[in-house]
Amino acid sequence: MEYHNPVLLKETVDGLNIKPDGVYVDVTFGGGGHSKEILSRLGEGGKLFAFDQDEDAWENALADERFTLIQENFRYIKRFLRFNGIKKVDGILADLGVSSHQFDVAERGFSTRFAAGLDMRMSKKNELSAFKVVNEYDEANLKRIFYDYGELSNAPAIARVIIEAREKETIVNTEDLKQVLSRFLPNHKAHKILAQMYQAIRIEVNQEMEVLKEFLEQSLEVLNEGGRLSVISYHSLEDRLVKRFMKNGLFEGEPERDFFGRFEVPFKLIGKMIVPSDQEIKINNRARSAKLRIAEKK
Repeated sequence: MEYHNPVLLKETVDGLNIKPDGVYVDVTFGGGGHSKEILSRLGEGGKLFAFDQDEDAWENALADERFTLIQENFRYIKRFLRFNGIKKVDGILADLGVSSHQFDVAERGFSTRFAAGLDMRMSKKNELSAFKVVNEYDEANLKRIFYDYGELSNAPAIARVIIEAREKETIVNTEDLKQVLSRFLPNHKAHKILAQMYQAIRIEVNQEMEVLKEFLEQSLEVLNEGGRLSVISYHSLEDRLVKRFMKNGLFEGEPERDFFGRFEVPFKLIGKMIVPSDQEIKINNRARSAKLRIAEKK
């Protein structure tokens, strides 16, 4: 199955500071690009575990005795590593968001480019779909997701229009949704605003913010001292969580200080945030919004 080039391949894997006999985890396997690079740097005694909840990705499983693909959401990283006899690892890689493959398969409903059913599930086992969000969520919840996850200032008006439209007729597919929301899509900004709307629904369907928080907290638990966390994010909501957690082990607020005003943080930041080169963006358009952050557990 055709998957696109992995983003920031060398930089992300370099960030793991791989030891040949170490144990590593790629929690967003996809087409296997990052996993292949990790395996190329491991010796015979090394191990790589990968996670992917998307059934399409399983076809890319690598035939290597050092490699194990776990067909689950990475919010369960701790549980399934334990299930495989692993308590601690030396490095974890995450390439967040939707894969190029998911965007390019029209019927998955992720892309604004195609007419498709309202799906947007990263795993077909997920009971919540875009159809349910659009047709069953109440006005307050619709307003919340468009404001919080789409960062759309007119979220109340968008929610009201969806409620009014579905009272007349079920919103079945992406074309119906575009039609309903057309008044909010001025020609010069239509694509950008629609992408924000899709992002909001997709994040809700897949519980992406909750999943990311659970994953980051568990990563801290399963990493060895000196173990590395290498994370690529694609929008400000994800990047904010990653940045804050790496900086002080919290998603909000500041760490508690002792009597002398000192505080402990769980990670040491490795270098500055990395973004793709102009050359990489030219080759792989998906890379344009990528931000890579790397941290080492103290």
